[in-house]
Amino acid sequence: MIVRSAETALRARLAKNPAVVLLGPRQVGKTTLARKLAEDWPTGTLYLDMERPADRRRLDDADAYLRQQRGKLVIIDEIHRVPGLFEILRGIIDDRRAAGERSGHFLLLGSAGIELMRQASESLAGRITVLEIQPLDVTEAATAAVATDVCWLRGGFPDSLLAASDADSLDWRRDFIRSYLERDVPMFAPRLPAETVGRLWTMLAHQQSGLLNQARLASSLGVSAPAVGRYIDLLVDLKLVRRLPPWSGNLGKRLTKAPKVYIRDSGVVHALLELETLHDLAGHPVAGPSFEGMVIENLIAAASERRAAYFFRTQDGAEIDLVFAMGGVPGIAIEIKRASAPTLEKGFTIACEDLGIRQRYVVYPGRERFPIRHGAEAISLPELMELLR
Repeated sequence: MIVRSAETALRARLAKNPAVVLLGPRQVGKTTLARKLAEDWPTGTLYLDMERPADRRRLDDADAYLRQQRGKLVIIDEIHRVPGLFEILRGIIDDRRAAGERSGHFLLLGSAGIELMRQASESLAGRITVLEIQPLDVTEAATAAVATDVCWLRGGFPDSLLAASDADSLDWRRDFIRSYLERDVPMFAPRLPAETVGRLWTMLAHQQSGLLNQARLASSLGVSAPAVGRYIDLLVDLKLVRRLPPWSGNLGKRLTKAPKVYIRDSGVVHALLELETLHDLAGHPVAGPSFEGMVIENLIAAASERRAAYFFRTQDGAEIDLVFAMGGVPGIAIEIKRASAPTLEKGFTIACEDLGIRQRYVVYPGRERFPIRHGAEAISLPELMELLR
């Protein structure tokens, strides 16, 4: 059985807060994690799925029904479907706080970040905390004896990663992509054409890890640049795409200002490009950018929330794939190489000197940790994840 690193964090937050939002894309394992937690919750639980008509009918008089569940942890799945519920939860939480009951009342599961957070922050400010659950990372996959290369090819969605074959995994991801375009895009953004969003999604797969150029994407799609921005906003909100911002400190140098764009799950990248096997992937131009994106997602998932993630690039060519900063100060520089004997370009060293970074790592597919030039260390992805944790 796969051990999810989010479980410990979720239990800790429920022990200190009256309500927790568990946020992540569909099929990432939110419901599975919630049900696992419910198995040994000391005061009992109630699970409600807002996509089931019978469960929604239970909330016809939501205030009265939920007040009857006092003492239980109430788990509400697909909470974004009932936005009016947040006001009711606020009243219940406040009444229980007044009675000295301050934690572990509600666990809310949702798929869309911005809108859900707007609803929650407006109604439950000071009463709620948010925990994002990612697709399975390589260390979680290793608990089920799944190799890093398989995790890279298939991505981290559990049903894709644990499929019986590469072909079955690819079929699952094709269905996953289709369901988002046919169901979630119309639900969360009814005015956006799902077909155009799908074409953009595929274009982003071809340009994995590239700088965002909305004007060029707009020209290819035959829409306006602001429309492309709205489509990307939706994919970011659904936790399917990441915009990695550039480091923009005042160094007296001309810095790149556009963000880099990544499809967050490598398996989705490969499904959009119809790459079924590791052999197919190894011979494709996206292999390097895809590996970079997979590593970045894993490292950001492993890093403390206090660490902000950036990339760094100057107009003169000095570049760092990933920079972690704390308190506005860059402290860790990471280069990503899909090579068994990684080497460093001069631009990485110049960039580290510009930022004053002494912790320098090169993530590569091997297992051995060893020093390389300019004060950097070659290190495996799982080992660097453990260091960040």
